[in-house]
Amino acid sequence: MAAFLLGAVLLIVQPQIVPSRPAINSNAETSSQSVQRELLKKTSQKNDFKENINSNGSCQQLPQTIIIGVRKGGTRALLEMLSLHPDIAAAESEVHFFDWEDHYRNGLQWYVNQMPFSYPHQITVEKTPAYFTSPKVPERVYNMNESMRLLLILRDPSERVLSDYTQVFYNHMQKHKPYPSIEQFLIKNGELNVDYKAINRSLYYIHMQNWLKYFPLDHIHIVDGDKLIKDPFPEIEKVERFLKLSPQINASNFYFNKTKGFYCLRDSGRERCLHESKGRAHPQVDTRLLEKLQEYFHEPNKKFFELVGRTFDWH
Repeated sequence: MAAFLLGAVLLIVQPQIVPSRPAINSNAETSSQSVQRELLKKTSQKNDFKENINSNGSCQQLPQTIIIGVRKGGTRALLEMLSLHPDIAAAESEVHFFDWEDHYRNGLQWYVNQMPFSYPHQITVEKTPAYFTSPKVPERVYNMNESMRLLLILRDPSERVLSDYTQVFYNHMQKHKPYPSIEQFLIKNGELNVDYKAINRSLYYIHMQNWLKYFPLDHIHIVDGDKLIKDPFPEIEKVERFLKLSPQINASNFYFNKTKGFYCLRDSGRERCLHESKGRAHPQVDTRLLEKLQEYFHEPNKKFFELVGRTFDWH
């Protein structure tokens, strides 16, 4: 009888194990993660928001869709094209809420204040390309809205590396600052420098794995950035369907500008092209070095295709 009573007591006092969601690992939550969660709890309550409401019925709201990347993949072009739809309200600037600590500490009220005014029937969109490659961002987005619909635009990883370098190169040139040649970044001790940040950003399967820990694949629509450049309309049609928008954008909204060498937009008779900083010529790279770069991405690309169940026409 004593043994029976002792067993019953132990059963009662035994702690109940409740699985967390999402179940990523069994390690205890760090203090910094705990602080982040408390921050979101404090600022995610609807009554905590001071809604800025216009007399016309529009207001600022949290985004229902985020363009999470990738850097130099065509995020600005995607946002501009998507903005042709009357049911889209897009934030003009990259907000960097989830990846910059100074911004994230401001809380969700600050985030809302960065959003455009929109009507209840509209979808608010923001884009920050750095989100895709930032390890801490997926969980933060999930904590805010686990039903978030995400847009990811990708292009040939090798081309993305060259475009990444080109952007930084021109930024230095505008400030009259010298900048090393791309070969100095790509080659280290006679071998491909795989520690170059631009190369790491193109390892899509690594970053995608992090996002899939929190969001199912059907909540992440991948836009083919190479096809968007060559023939934008079919890619935008797919985005409309993913966001469950009525088909409002059509082929007549796009026209090829021979001078610039890429597609521009036509909206209600008004024509506009992307900023001159877009579509810059890439630096000339030795053929053997370019082949070495493409060869390096062969296996990572294969892993990415298997991960998302889809192939892309990359080298």
